[in-house]
Amino acid sequence: MANLKFGPGDYVKLRLALEEIEGRVLESPDNGVILLKLNSGYNIGISKDNILGARVIRKFKEEKEKFELPLTKSLPSPKNMKFSGLESSTKRKDELPSIGMVVTGGTIASKVDAKTGGVKPVVDIGEFAKFYPEMFKIVNVKKIDEPFMLDSSQMNYEHWFKIAESVKKMLDDNEISGVIVTHGTDTLHYTAAALSFFLRNLNKPVVLTFSQRSGDRASSDANLNLHCAARVAISDLAEVVLVGHGSTNDDFCYAMRGTKVRKMHSSRRDAFKPININLIAKVWPDRVEFISQHRARNKEKVELDLNYTDKVALVKFYPGQDPSILDFYALKYKGIVIEGVGLGHVGTSGVHHNWIPKLKKHVRNGFVVCMISQTIFGKVDEYVYHVGRELRDAGVIFLDDMLSETAWIKLGWVLGHYGWKKNIKEKMLENFAGEINGRLGIE
Repeated sequence: MANLKFGPGDYVKLRLALEEIEGRVLESPDNGVILLKLNSGYNIGISKDNILGARVIRKFKEEKEKFELPLTKSLPSPKNMKFSGLESSTKRKDELPSIGMVVTGGTIASKVDAKTGGVKPVVDIGEFAKFYPEMFKIVNVKKIDEPFMLDSSQMNYEHWFKIAESVKKMLDDNEISGVIVTHGTDTLHYTAAALSFFLRNLNKPVVLTFSQRSGDRASSDANLNLHCAARVAISDLAEVVLVGHGSTNDDFCYAMRGTKVRKMHSSRRDAFKPININLIAKVWPDRVEFISQHRARNKEKVELDLNYTDKVALVKFYPGQDPSILDFYALKYKGIVIEGVGLGHVGTSGVHHNWIPKLKKHVRNGFVVCMISQTIFGKVDEYVYHVGRELRDAGVIFLDDMLSETAWIKLGWVLGHYGWKKNIKEKMLENFAGEINGRLGIE
C-alpha cells in the first residue's frame, strides 16, 4: 500500500494496478477505503490496499473569498414590460429591476461539499451571483429570505404557510418587481398549488423554480431555470407560475400555471409539464413570449389566506378495493379526494365492492367526497355512464379536469374556511386560481 499523504477535499491522481484515476477525495466512513468523486460526478470507493501510488494535484482550500456582484446589462424599466431583448449600455446592479428570493432548499440552492461529497445550502446573495451570474445581469436581488432549508419530500402545509408569509412580505415591498421561490422538485407542484390559493388578489409574479442537478455541475439546469425565472419575475404577470426547462437542452423554459402543472419525470431536466391547459409563456434568457391568457400585473393589495385543514386525504381507487376504507377516513378526516378510474368511477356493484352505501352514509354525516380521474389528462364526468350518476346521487363532487394534487390542496383550503361549510360543492367548483379549464372537452 502506498503512503497516502492527502486528505478530504484534495484533488488527486491514484495509481492502481491497471489504471490511474483522478478525482476529489471525500470524507469516508471506512478508514480502509478512499472515497473518490470522479469528474463524471460519480463516487467510487477504493481499498487503500489497492492503491500503488498517489499524487496530489490540488490541495483543498476552504472558500473564504468575498463574492462581488457583477456589473450587468441594463433592462427596460419594470414599468414597461413589453421588451424584446437586452440594451447595449451597462448599468450598476442598483439600477436594475429588483426581485426577492425565497430559498427553501433543494438542489438549486445547493453546492457540493468538497470534503464530504454531499451538498450544503447556498443562501448568500454573493454566492448566488457566483453560481448563477446570468440572472444578475438582468435583475438586482434585493432580499433573500430563508424560512427553512429542507428536502421538499419532507414538507407539509406548515412549510407552505412559511413560504407564503415570506412571499407576501416581499410582494408588499414597492421596490420589488416579483418573487422567485427556489424549491426541491419532489413536491414543487404541491407548493405551487398551495401558494396559488393562499395568495389572493396577486399583483406581481410569484415564480417557483428548481434544478435537477446542482449549480456547480457542468450539466446543471439551474442557471437557465433561474435566468428564465428572473425574466418572468419582472414580466407583465400576476400569477403563481412554475418555470423550468422546456426541453432537455439549455435553450428555453416554460412558464406553467401553478395549479395546472405536474412533475412527469423523476430525473429529466424538463420534468414539469402543463396538464390539461396550454403554457402561459415560453421563456428565453432575453425575452418572454406569452402564449395564453393570464392575470396581468396590477396594483391590488395581496391578501394572505391561510385558512387550511390538513384533515383531508388523497385516495387512489383500484379494482376490487374494499369500500370500508371510507370508514377509516370518515372517522379521522373531514374529506377526501378519490382518484377514480376513467371518467371518475369506483366499484358500485356486488356485495363487498359496492361503494355507494358507504358513500351515502358518510356524505350524509358531513364527510366531503370529491372525485377526479387517475388518467391525468382529460376530465371526470358524472353524466356519461350510469356509475357516474349513481356517485353523483350519493353526494360525490366531480371536479372536472382538476389535478389530483391541486384538488387535494384545494379541499383542505376550502374546508379550512368555517364560513364556507354550507356551500362546499360551490366553492370546490369555483375557479379561484385557474385550477379548472372550463374549455376542456371530452374527445
